[in-house]
This record gives sequence, structure tokens and C-alpha cells, in this order.
Amino acid sequence: MINGDPYVFLPQPARSSVAVPPPGEGPGFWAGAPSAVAADGFVYLAYRLRRPLGEGRGYAVEVARSADGQTFEPLLTITKEQMDTESLERPTLVRTPSGSWRLYLSCATYGTKHWRVEVLEADDPAAFDPARSRVVLPGDLKTGVKDPVIVHHGGIWHLWASCHPLEIADEADQMVTDYATSHDGLEWTWQGTALDRRPGGWDSRGVRISTVRFTPDGVLAYYDGRASAAENYEERTGVATGPDPSTLTATGEAPHAESPYGGLRYLDILALPEGGTRVYYEYTRADGAHELRTELVDSATGSH
Repeated sequence: MINGDPYVFLPQPARSSVAVPPPGEGPGFWAGAPSAVAADGFVYLAYRLRRPLGEGRGYAVEVARSADGQTFEPLLTITKEQMDTESLERPTLVRTPSGSWRLYLSCATYGTKHWRVEVLEADDPAAFDPARSRVVLPGDLKTGVKDPVIVHHGGIWHLWASCHPLEIADEADQMVTDYATSHDGLEWTWQGTALDRRPGGWDSRGVRISTVRFTPDGVLAYYDGRASAAENYEERTGVATGPDPSTLTATGEAPHAESPYGGLRYLDILALPEGGTRVYYEYTRADGAHELRTELVDSATGSH
């Protein structure tokens, strides 16, 4: 954090630029759910592309590269057909301490509300092969698992994932964020719920952590929240803090960032090697489409 301010990285859309436009106009066309990594003089960005229900849903994940963090060149497209899934959601792009790359993919199981997470591994972010995927977070008959946030810190792999109840189909949009740890980033041990819903609040229906930063005081997280099933797909951004990765508490009684047209969600925060920070997020436009936006935050002042 800059000067201990947990709100310094919150989006200011008026100062943002579009990094990836949606694949069409109007509701249901989305580009977003970003995951960013800075390496070798570039910013690498993985994101989900989506069409409306009945027209493909989450039909692809792209991995792209940028020299300035703002204008991206696609390197690789992975389709839902290649992953044998009904829909793809937020990817997670990670560079391991050894220098290899991983791409964690959220995959919907055909004909159900179930989600699982699979991983691809490669020596280069343009070389992921869907034919070599493996399931790392299978979920179970009662729980769908998706949208992991993964951080290697203190010699441990940390993961926060969105978990959905499956026993009642009409309730499957509800979500909490559970926390897991791993020695290798592949075999995970669940440690319980890190962030839960707040009854009666703007985030009473679901909470999904989107990015996490370790601080001298503990852990700072940004999360997506919604109060009703009707707000599904249009979540807004909140802030949570805690003394350790397994225990996070939401701050404030209202969203901290939103679009005047609906959602502002899937915030990701990227510290740049040359100084400063970039934030990436999914933003609802006036026509109902979602675009992927970015902002540069000054490392000294926190100004956008």
C-alpha cells in the first residue's frame, strides 16, 4: 500500500483507458476477468472473452503481451472446445519462482452448475497446450470452484477461490471465498472460508476475492460483491483486510468502486518493475457490454 492507504488502488474509470474491447455490442458481450504478470520487460495479460447466453457464453481465454501495459498483442487463444467445457471464466496467469508459467482455467462442466479449475504449464506464455491440462481444483457434488487468485509468498502458494453451492440449482449463484495452501501450486489443502457474505449488506448474496496483496500489517484484498441473484454478472468492488490470508473482513457499508451502468469487477493489481502500479478490471459500458480497462497508479503519490 502507499502510505498505508488500502483504497489507493481503487479504480477511477474517468482516468482509465480501454485495454481490450468487448467482442460485440450490448449486454452479454464481455472482455474482462483479467490476470496480469510483469516479466522480461513486458506485461502479460490473460483474460476471458464472452458472448451472450445461447451464443457461446465464455468462449475463449486469450493471453496477450504489451510493452506499455496498455496496448496488447494477443499471443494465444484457448477455446472452450479445446478445454471440453461449456464456458470459460476468469483465468489466472502465474510465473513460478523457477521461471516457468502456469495458466489456471475456470471451466464449467456441461449441463450442470458445477465449475472446476484446470492448469496448463509451459516455458513461455505463448506455448500453453490445452491438450496437456490437468484438474487441480475439482470441486465436488455440492460445490463448484472457480476464479482462483494465486500468490506465491513466503515460500508458500496461497489460493483464494470462489465457491458456489450446488445442492439447490436456483441458489448456485451464491458464493463465498475459500482459502487454500500448497507446497507446489498444484496440490491444494483447503483451510476454510476467508471471506463470507454480510447479511443485509450490498454483498449479502456473494463475495469473490479478485486480488490480494500482502502488507506489513497483514493482508489486503479487493473483492466482487452482490446483494441479489439479479446482480449476477454486475458485481461491484469492495475492500477487505485481515491479519492473515485465512481471515478477511470487509470494510465499509457500500461498494468502493462501480460503474454508473452496472458492474466494476475482477480488479487485478500489478506492481511494475520500473515503479508504479497498473490496475486492470472489467467495466460495464453504457450499452451493457463489458470492456477491460486499465489505469496507471503513481508509486509515490498514489495518483492515477
